[in-house]
Formats: sequence, C-alpha cells, structure tokens
Amino acid sequence: MKRGAIITVAAIVIIVFLIGAFTALRPTSNEKLKSPMLLTSSAFNHNEKIPSKFTCDGGNINPELLIQNVPEEAKSLALIMDDPDAPRGIFTHWLAWNINPRTTVIKQESKPPGSTEGLNDRGIGGYTGPCPPDKKPHRYFFKLYALDTALELGEQATKAELEAAIADHAVDKTELVGIYER
Repeated sequence: MKRGAIITVAAIVIIVFLIGAFTALRPTSNEKLKSPMLLTSSAFNHNEKIPSKFTCDGGNINPELLIQNVPEEAKSLALIMDDPDAPRGIFTHWLAWNINPRTTVIKQESKPPGSTEGLNDRGIGGYTGPCPPDKKPHRYFFKLYALDTALELGEQATKAELEAAIADHAVDKTELVGIYER
C-alpha cells in the first residue's frame, strides 16, 4: 500500500508540473505574438520569375516592394539586391540605406523613401536590373535589414562598406528571391 501511495503522489506531482509548464508556455491574451518581418513584391512571388520589365531586357526599373512587420526598435532599414550566380562572383544590383522604418512600400521605379543609394557593381548609384550574361537562370536576392540606428555612409559607399556598417546594428532580416534568365 505504501508503494501505491508513493506512485500516486509522484503521478500527481508530474501532472501538476506539466500543467504548470504548458500554462507558462501559452501566451496570455495581453501578449502580442511577434510576426516575422516580410519583404514581398506585387510584381513576382518568392522564388519565381522576375518580369522582364524590371530587367535590362525591359525598362530596367525596380519592382514594387512591400514591407511588413518591421520591429518597433528599428531606426532605419537597409536594402541589398545581389546575384550570387553571376559568372565572376556575386554581382550587386542595388544598395539603399537609411530607409524610413515606417516604410511599407518602395514603389516601382523609385528610390526608397528617405534613403541614400550606394554604388552597385556597375559603378553607379541606384537600381540596375537583372541582366545575366549567360543563358542560365540566376537568383536575385533582395535582402532587407532592420537596423537599430541610421548609418553614416556617403553615396559612394560599396556593398562591403554597407555590410560592415550593418554588421553590429541588424535587429532583423528578411529576403525575397526572384529568378531571371534570358
């Protein structure tokens, strides 16, 4: 009988512990569930084809980008668009930083609101569209960073300089990937 009582007490203790653990893990009605930061486009879906309008074969203009769920602590946003499939290594197509963190849309054929644009690998500021020199599909990564500060970089800044400035200040990151082949 003594052994049965010990097993019963142990079972009750375990059940009480489990109920407490599950209750602690469940958010209360006052807690907000944090959604991840998102970057999407009205022009193409993630991992799908970028329309030629946004490439060197079309208008060579930036697609519209939609931004959601930027962390409250963000003081600015930074954007890097690059092609890791370029024959000579990663090719940078677009750099922009000090984008207002309340920005929800970067309109087609526009500079991101409040931003500074750096030098892409063509040596010019602003957007240059996909233009793969080979006949293979290339992936184009639009990487958006939420930062805890504004950046002190001039318009001649390169991707390496932007990445170094971002390194200690990123509080969140998201990316959108588009595909293009000629």
